[in-house]
Amino acid sequence: MAASGAARKAAISTSSRLKQNRSSGPTRQTVERLQLGLTLASLRHQARRSQGEAGAVIGRTAGRISHVENGKGGFGTEELTRLLDFYGASDQERETVLALGSAARRRAPRRGYVDNLPEPFQRLAELQAASAKIRWYECGVIPGLVQSPEYVRALMALSNAIYWSDSEAETVERTEFRLEHQRRVLEAGTPKRIEVVFTEDALDNVIGSESVMRGQVLHLLQLPERQPGLGIRVVPRGTPDNPALGGGLVVLDFPRAPGVGFATVLHGAATYYDQAEDVEPMQRIFERVGQLALGREDTRALLIDRLKGAR
Repeated sequence: MAASGAARKAAISTSSRLKQNRSSGPTRQTVERLQLGLTLASLRHQARRSQGEAGAVIGRTAGRISHVENGKGGFGTEELTRLLDFYGASDQERETVLALGSAARRRAPRRGYVDNLPEPFQRLAELQAASAKIRWYECGVIPGLVQSPEYVRALMALSNAIYWSDSEAETVERTEFRLEHQRRVLEAGTPKRIEVVFTEDALDNVIGSESVMRGQVLHLLQLPERQPGLGIRVVPRGTPDNPALGGGLVVLDFPRAPGVGFATVLHGAATYYDQAEDVEPMQRIFERVGQLALGREDTRALLIDRLKGAR
């Protein structure tokens, strides 16, 4: 009887160790874990705290803090609460982090992740800044990363009282955020490759005025000279068999992590995809529109012709 009890204890101990090993193994990076990590890193930097100091607050190593900040794990609610206290987080930041923490701990596979939390565009900017490569396609509009300041202002002005309540203050705030978003991504400390493709009718669709559009064309010519990793290409008007007419998409690649894709939307929460069955078709779509687009030099020639008034 004693031997049997000892055997059961040994079996339970072995099972417990196996479960512990499984739970401590590599964690797949997901959109939620990436967003949690980037948000925690941002709060820590704002609080001017080191990873070692943060780890000491919750009894973890600096390496574990780094692991989570890089989207490779998560923390429990109690640990997150203590970190948020340590960082002096606001009520809205606490709500966001705790919600992301809950989503990051989810083990069951899911397809799309809808970001309905406060300040979604802030997390989009952080994801893009942290990526190693960005592929961005738009139909009929200049992609956000390469919009000129005047184009951004005109776009936000015409969106006022349509996509949000009539508010000059919010229009200014959204304009400033878009420009800051561009700066953060284009001037990120780690060099990245950025491939931008859009359809030629984006140059015909006047936003603001003809003067704004002329400035936008000049911006498209000058920007790659300041950003060596940036490539801008145009799909010419009338190009047949474009599989992405009427839509837009962004695919983000991360070092040693699955790609993340999302379709750009006019309004509402962004839905992110990080499963291969969703991301791979988006990658193929971008590859196809890239094949239809002019090369960089031919795109440059087209833009110069636009400046000269050619149609």
